Amino acid sequence: MNKDAKIFVAGHRGMVGSAIVRALISRGYENIITRSHLQLDLTRQSDVEDFFYAEKPEYVFLAAATVGGILANSTYPADFIYQNSQIQNNVIYSAHQFNVKKLLFLGSSCIYPRNCPQPMKEEYLLTGTLEKTNEAYAVSKISGIKMCQYFYFQYGDDFLSVMPTNLYGPNDNFDLETSHVMPALIRKFHEGRKQWEKKQKDITVTVWGTGTPLREFLHVNDMADACIFVMDKISSDYLYKNDVTHLNIGTGKDISIADLAEMIKNIVGFEGKICFDPGKPDGTPKKLLDVSRLTGLGWRCKIDLQEGIENTYRWFCKNIEPK
Repeated sequence: MNKDAKIFVAGHRGMVGSAIVRALISRGYENIITRSHLQLDLTRQSDVEDFFYAEKPEYVFLAAATVGGILANSTYPADFIYQNSQIQNNVIYSAHQFNVKKLLFLGSSCIYPRNCPQPMKEEYLLTGTLEKTNEAYAVSKISGIKMCQYFYFQYGDDFLSVMPTNLYGPNDNFDLETSHVMPALIRKFHEGRKQWEKKQKDITVTVWGTGTPLREFLHVNDMADACIFVMDKISSDYLYKNDVTHLNIGTGKDISIADLAEMIKNIVGFEGKICFDPGKPDGTPKKLLDVSRLTGLGWRCKIDLQEGIENTYRWFCKNIEPK
């Protein structure tokens, strides 16, 4: 991308989109187009087409999505499949109609089968049954991957997809009803610490499930760096001519939810007890991406988990903590 290229970041107010905008600005890109949901409803096809007609972006980062953790996915599956499908269908199709040079679609590691061999290689897509608790979201993301692939096959569009592992960092969702595990634990331990400081006794933080599932976590700043790397360096020709539908983005390392909870407890400074609720769902037993393809192309993560959580907690205390 040239520094004066016209770049549309869809979902710029979300955790990933905002990180991509920050990363682009830090690299000297100045012609960045953004729209809030109130300015542009990406689920409305005519509105999206009118936007592309008026703005004619050259590059598109498709980071807009309806996201959430196990509770949100289980409670609102119709919303998840409808809203995500509408967003990606409208943006990808308009990018084709208005001759976008390159589009990068962001998915999720939940696209892989529940009992997928570990670590999960790109070619394991569609080889088994999905995890039920996030099936609606996963189906929509798989559809987006295939849409990019088929627009390349039929029209030669340079549209490609990346699949991040679990992301965290500034601008995450810390709402306990809809958040993912990392921000939920940060908030729980922070609130537990406040109760402890008020001299309330026998304070515990309850963690969903058994604590045994293994998860991989990538700081969103690393994700943004990887997205720009892929947009700059990797073509659809490379992917699809090598029978690859997408690229995994992650750290290649995982941690149990129990160990993650202990790490966050120590970072936050909570001195109470942790208890696990086995009556709540664990989700997929293990989710670790095979990132060898992307690292072989020259990209590696830079932020380790301890540093990343410390950074995220400082951001939470400054921006989310009620005064």
